[in-house]
Amino acid sequence: MTDARQPYRAARLVELASWIRSSDEDERWRLVAEFLEEFRHEEPVTRLALLREEPPPIGDPNWDAFLAGLAEHLAAKDGRAGPPWSEGHVLPRFWFPFNTPAARVDAFVHAPAAFRRRGVFVAASELDVA
Repeated sequence: MTDARQPYRAARLVELASWIRSSDEDERWRLVAEFLEEFRHEEPVTRLALLREEPPPIGDPNWDAFLAGLAEHLAAKDGRAGPPWSEGHVLPRFWFPFNTPAARVDAFVHAPAAFRRRGVFVAASELDVA
């Protein structure tokens, strides 16, 4: 009998996008947290490869801009530029994923530049898993 198990590999951003597309809002944030946790344990060259491929549209421009910001933010943490596909994903109106008065203030003050320039206001503390 052969062992058909596949060796572990971290999820790519394009896979995260696919999972987000078919999930509800609460599940989406759990998936993001899991992606960030896996990403954190990879070597820098592997992390860059996980971000390289452009995800197809989610069907929600807010999430498309979030994923572009996430790719740029994570690449910048390794001293690299974001993948070319991440350029141009800018929202016409600000989006505060965690939309309580306190969360809005925190996000407005502490959103990383990669998100802020796209109109996505998520506090850096929300991304601290990575």
